[in-house]
Amino acid sequence: MNKIFPSAAAALAGVVHDGQLLAVGGFGLCGIPEALIEALRDSRVKDLTVISNNAGVDGFGLGMLLETRQIKRMISSYVGENKEFERQYLAGELELEFTPQGTLAEKLRAGGAGIPAFFTRTGVGTLVAEGKETREFDGHVYVMERSLVPDVSLVKAQKADKSGNLVFRRTARNFNPAVAMAGKITIVEVEEIVETGAIDPDAVHLPGIYVNRLVLNAKPEKRIEKRTVRAAVPADIAAREAVEAIAKAAERAGV
Repeated sequence: MNKIFPSAAAALAGVVHDGQLLAVGGFGLCGIPEALIEALRDSRVKDLTVISNNAGVDGFGLGMLLETRQIKRMISSYVGENKEFERQYLAGELELEFTPQGTLAEKLRAGGAGIPAFFTRTGVGTLVAEGKETREFDGHVYVMERSLVPDVSLVKAQKADKSGNLVFRRTARNFNPAVAMAGKITIVEVEEIVETGAIDPDAVHLPGIYVNRLVLNAKPEKRIEKRTVRAAVPADIAAREAVEAIAKAAERAGV
């Protein structure tokens, strides 16, 4: 079975439709499937419910889909970097289900494992627990949370073989494996595709059985969400700091 598609648009064709429940991997802008999100915007599907830890930033990531009003409801744990998200929510134009971050991760993991619901102490006694079943275990109250099984999952990985076995890069792994496992159909954007067997089995982060479609995006933008740099230091101050650092090092060494 050939899982490789020539473009992100081709990978989405015949799979995404109006009104679906979608899950999108990533944390902030780290590990988001950039090309698939752009192709989803260009597909013009609408009335989507999107599961994602956050909603990107204004004009990038899922923020693009908010600007085009293709998302009607978000299931998220953090949305603080997107002014358009804030505006739509406060204006009553966007539905929002706030979910504690660990609970969101477990909802996806449980969905991928075929577990329909689970109990957690997180959210007990708050708005999160309103209208949900609670039960006592070992003297503590727990709230029941339903798992999430999206119609389509969009995922980003660093490398895949032709069978769909995946390798993620460091923190870009974040929500991606859980999102991939939970989806009824999982589409993965990768930076490199190699022959089946070229990835050491011990290096595989997610087996290809969870992956339905692959698309190559060898040069993603990987935009930085918040760039923080040190202010320029005048040369004379920098030189003095260097001399002081050397002196302190010598003192510690007993020189």
